[in-house]
Amino acid sequence: MSQNPFDPAGGGNPMGGLDMGALLQQAQAMQEQLVAAQAELEAAEVTGTAMGVSAVVTGAGELRGVTIPAGTFDGGDAESLEDLGDAIVAAYRDARAQADQMAAEKLGPLAGGLGGLGAPGQEPGSMPGLPGGIGF
Repeated sequence: MSQNPFDPAGGGNPMGGLDMGALLQQAQAMQEQLVAAQAELEAAEVTGTAMGVSAVVTGAGELRGVTIPAGTFDGGDAESLEDLGDAIVAAYRDARAQADQMAAEKLGPLAGGLGGLGAPGQEPGSMPGLPGGIGF
C-alpha cells in the first residue's frame, strides 16, 4: 500500500491518473482489517454495573449475561422487582456504552478511509444507507 492510487503523476499507472489496481488492493486490505477488527469486537467482553447488577456485553454490543447478587432484590415485592428491572437496563446501558467506545477505538482508524463512516448524526460503526450499530 505504498502507492497512492490518486497520484496525479501516475501512481504506477503508465497512462497516468487513477491506478485502479492499487485502489482495489487498498480497498481489499482495508476490508480485511475491518473484518479482523469486527472479529476482535465480537470476542471481546465488557461489564457494566448498576445497583449491584452486572451485565456482560460483547464489543459488538451483544448481551451475554446478567448477574444479580443473591438477596439484593425481593422477588415478592413489586417495587423491588421494578428496581431490579431498572438496574438491569442501567447495567446494560453502561456495558453498551463501553462496547461502543471500544468499537469506536478499533474501527475509528478504519472508518476514516471509508468516507461516510463517522459522519455527523451517524452511530459509530454505521455505514450510510445501512442500519446503525456495530454489526455491519
